[in-house]
Amino acid sequence: MNHNLSRRSFLTSTATIILSQLLLGCSNTSGIPQILLLEDSIPAQLIGDFRKTLARGEKIDFKPNTQLRQIFTSLLNWQQSKKSDKKNNSLLDKIFKKSVDYPNLTTLGDSWLQSAIQENLIQPLLVDDLNGWQKLPFPWQKLVQRNDQGELAIDGKIWGAPYRWGSTVIAYRSDKLAKLNLIPQDWDDLWRPELGDRISLLDAPREVIGFTLKKLGYSYNIDNLDQISNLESELLALHKQAKLYSSDNYLQPLILGDTWMAVAWSGDVLPLMKRYSNIKFFIPKSGTSLWADIWVKPQLAKTPAKETDIENISTLITKKWINFCWQSKAAQQISLFTNGTSPIFLGTSPENLPKNLKNDVFLTSKVLNSDKSEFLLPLSKETAKQYESLWVKTRQVIND
Repeated sequence: MNHNLSRRSFLTSTATIILSQLLLGCSNTSGIPQILLLEDSIPAQLIGDFRKTLARGEKIDFKPNTQLRQIFTSLLNWQQSKKSDKKNNSLLDKIFKKSVDYPNLTTLGDSWLQSAIQENLIQPLLVDDLNGWQKLPFPWQKLVQRNDQGELAIDGKIWGAPYRWGSTVIAYRSDKLAKLNLIPQDWDDLWRPELGDRISLLDAPREVIGFTLKKLGYSYNIDNLDQISNLESELLALHKQAKLYSSDNYLQPLILGDTWMAVAWSGDVLPLMKRYSNIKFFIPKSGTSLWADIWVKPQLAKTPAKETDIENISTLITKKWINFCWQSKAAQQISLFTNGTSPIFLGTSPENLPKNLKNDVFLTSKVLNSDKSEFLLPLSKETAKQYESLWVKTRQVIND
């Protein structure tokens, strides 16, 4: 073996290997529609069932991603990649850009929707393609109807298709609270003196300020925080109760017993309860916030090589997959085998629910099925500044 291989020849050899792999990648994936989905938000069995509905010769790739933030970042990167195409002159750059797989459809959380629209990362869906649209309750339709600035608009375009939802809940250690003879029911339990330094809070101002508004009898989506004179004092009192703020590792202290209650997203709590019998949750009776996972169409979705393929791909992705997720059998699987619930069963009386969903608390809860619970809707610039200012001011206070 020649141990005097120069750096230049090494790089040349490496580039040759990369080029060949990229060329192979292009030839293997070209023309196959792709869906980028949030990991564990769709049961594997459901994907298998969908493949069986495809006509002969129709193919589709499903690629999971672990976080919604990563998916949004990917949309930004793809957009930037497209913009820089004209500036790339090297053969390697050109082939790399052509090898990028822009998905035809991707999961996005409702909280990212406004930014995705404003940044021109996604394109609207055609309601005529969505046979299951009428199955959605009105709040879910309203959530994705936006103008070009991402603001809610009754006559706006449809920017996404909700397929799964959940809520913010309060998780707690039943063994710890039993010793206090405490059965928590609402947000105001977070302010109990005996729980001082035993609370985990989400590092999210819309959630924390929002549930404080709920405690005080207001909506999550009021447009002027300054009109509530005791909001700041309530937040300061809550801050003194908190042991930590985190949106990623906030449940670990609950498992260890370092905290006894935690404001949490239902999708994080449900799998935990299967492993730890002393961890429970409740839906605050005064109402809570809702979240939704939705299908959106990237602005850079693959363009078919032939004009005749356009309707083919549109049918496969937009019509077939989205409508498939809204069918009763698929919606049941999403509700049973993921940590979220399909929206198409909302408003159905308990006796008319599918047998295997009659005990689903998210479908039978009167709190979640009423106007007490709300999506976190886009804020005006003025209100957003109020949130930011109040959040910073509250967090700067040092606990006594």
